[in-house]
Amino acid sequence: MQIHVVTEGETVDAIAQIYGIPEESLIYDNQLVYPYKLAIGQALYVPTYGLSKERTQAQVSGYAYPYISPWVLGQTLPFLTELPIFSYGFTEEGWLIPPGTEESWMIEMCRTQSVVPFLTLTPLDEQGRFNNALITSVVWDPEAGDRLILELARTMKEKGYGGVDIDFEYIRGEDRDAFTEFVRRTAAIVHELGFQVSIALAPKTSADQRGLLYEGKDYPALGAIADSVLLMTYEWGYKYGPNMAVAPIDRVEQVVRYAVAEIPAAKIRLGIPNYGYDWPLPFVPNVTVANTIGNVEAVQIAVDHYARIQYDETAQSPYFRYWQEEVEHEVWFEDVRSLAAKFRLVEDYGLQGMGYWQIMRWWRANWLALEDTFLIRKE
Repeated sequence: MQIHVVTEGETVDAIAQIYGIPEESLIYDNQLVYPYKLAIGQALYVPTYGLSKERTQAQVSGYAYPYISPWVLGQTLPFLTELPIFSYGFTEEGWLIPPGTEESWMIEMCRTQSVVPFLTLTPLDEQGRFNNALITSVVWDPEAGDRLILELARTMKEKGYGGVDIDFEYIRGEDRDAFTEFVRRTAAIVHELGFQVSIALAPKTSADQRGLLYEGKDYPALGAIADSVLLMTYEWGYKYGPNMAVAPIDRVEQVVRYAVAEIPAAKIRLGIPNYGYDWPLPFVPNVTVANTIGNVEAVQIAVDHYARIQYDETAQSPYFRYWQEEVEHEVWFEDVRSLAAKFRLVEDYGLQGMGYWQIMRWWRANWLALEDTFLIRKE
């Protein structure tokens, strides 16, 4: 892809002239808002008309809730190979809990675009709240575990799913081996029925990494069972944490380096965040809460507040500060430069592809940049 970083005084028409492309293309591809003002430091995707390169094959997934805009889903599906639909929960007895919104229409749209729909399974209770005690219940109680596996198989077959994505987080260390065995039993059944299994993995950097997020995930054992795994390489900067990059490339690469030592690279997908955060400053632990924003929205905030967008070379992430109602804010987000850095990791380590959390917000430049870099491998 080509990337242009806006300097002081530049306009859309002047940049379009530099590359010999229509202004309308630059506006459309980057979702610029009338009257098309630009922020200093803003990174623009520039279409590469007439240019070609050998593209690496990749598989691409993106999580979506059933209340996604049908227009956004329709725009995004051509760039995906799989659609994990978020999310089914379950009870401690192993009964499956469907999403609050019917998802069959999404499965039907997947069929029209040769995209494999995945049933995402998460330990959500009947109120839709995350509850890791549910994990303990089903992995240690054979009757509950078997019931959940059979419920999964029945639902996948009835609904027309092509696979299951097991997204269990905060697994207790003492539940690790029992969880792995539950995944093994699940895979045995769903594989026999012709379905696929993917597993979301917390971003570990070593086998003995401490912490509730990491101790319950056995990378080599789960990698051997699954058809694919997603590295959840985001949320270093998060809603309740200090202001920093959501997916700093140096931290992300540490995870990738450990993952490929334990799991075949051809099974691994890199997690990419389709969002950013806006923190009011100063950050106060247990008090400050960041606002979740889209990457297109982040740039518009910078434009509206005449903020200069900076780029952290270590994190390979854009950020800026602005003032609103006498409160200073700091915003970290993703742009085509940070995407290029993540795409290079996928290529350099020979990974299977990437998975987005999540695709609820339409970000055209991302998908165009991905298509410039990778040959999206539909089954």
